[in-house]
Amino acid sequence: MDFALTDEQEMFRQEIRRFAERQLAPHYQSDDLTGRMTPSIFTDMAGVGLFGLRVPERFGGAEADAVTVGVAAEEVARSNINAGYALLSTALVCDIFLTAGSEEQLAQWLPPIATGSVIPTLALTEPGHGSDAAHIELQAKATDDGWEITGEKTSISLTEDADHAVIFARTGGPGARGVSAFYVPLNHPAVSRTRLDDVANRAAGRCSLYFDQLPVTADQMVGGEGSGFVSVMQGFEYSRAIIGLLSLGTAAAALDDAIEYAKERQTFGAPISTRQGVAFPLVEHLTYVAGARHLCYEALWRKDQGLDHTALAGMVKWWAPKAAVEAIHQALLTYGHAAWSADNPQAQRLRDAMGFEIADGTAQIAKLVVARSVFGRQYAP
Repeated sequence: MDFALTDEQEMFRQEIRRFAERQLAPHYQSDDLTGRMTPSIFTDMAGVGLFGLRVPERFGGAEADAVTVGVAAEEVARSNINAGYALLSTALVCDIFLTAGSEEQLAQWLPPIATGSVIPTLALTEPGHGSDAAHIELQAKATDDGWEITGEKTSISLTEDADHAVIFARTGGPGARGVSAFYVPLNHPAVSRTRLDDVANRAAGRCSLYFDQLPVTADQMVGGEGSGFVSVMQGFEYSRAIIGLLSLGTAAAALDDAIEYAKERQTFGAPISTRQGVAFPLVEHLTYVAGARHLCYEALWRKDQGLDHTALAGMVKWWAPKAAVEAIHQALLTYGHAAWSADNPQAQRLRDAMGFEIADGTAQIAKLVVARSVFGRQYAP
């Protein structure tokens, strides 16, 4: 059993850490204040290939494995967890395309994502349906040329900066088999966006999307009619592990800062790191973060091996963000009053990591996924 990254992956990790510290970290706190991602972030991330990681080489990407995407997510989040939304979104959308798209669609859609000229997002959640995606209500009405889409999506991250979205609409009867996926432009006159005033992840630009008879054609459908729900559920098994590493990356940065502060901060003639009441809680959270991190990478490794990773992905989705939030909280407390200021990033890290306890499904939904895998659906309906 080998727990080490390959030499190539380790070199990549170091490269992305240096890039993130240089290009992404300086915008983390300032973008929270403005509520918008600095545009150069997308250009810079595309420039080092972060948006083309899952894109096949024939379409201009790196054709990287899932573990390598996890490495990138962890290192990006150490410096700027909100920039990680763009990495998460591009990787998830590309995986959905590779699973369900035709060769002609891949040739049209993937190269612009790889170069960063198109930023995609995923639009699944509706006002009355989040994790209950099988009952979405956005309507795709059949026309002579294809469909017209009317309705609302909400809580869609990265929407202010995204050019396109994979959206899920009802083309048939009730239930999951009546849901289809479409890849649509967001700058169309039939699409409008309303920004949500969020507690955290402000730079990620969460919005509601409104569609007023948006015309779509057959070549914009991803996969066959009625297969949209299956496509996104398979994608979520992968993205949940990426979310876990985004959460843990920012938690690792918070703990690193707290450890350095504890070595420098003097009380009663000695560093506070010499006080077991300070050191032991940090050690505990280092342990929890390390354990959750291993589960995340095991889930991604299993995906790369073509093995089932449904249960592991569910485990890390509920545990990794929780472990991250608790670790950052302890890191903040280590600083004491010094972290109770907007000048210190710990409070923002705490708020931003909490967002991933909600994104892509709550802890309760993740635990239900695991329960069904362990007990069988008959015993965990």
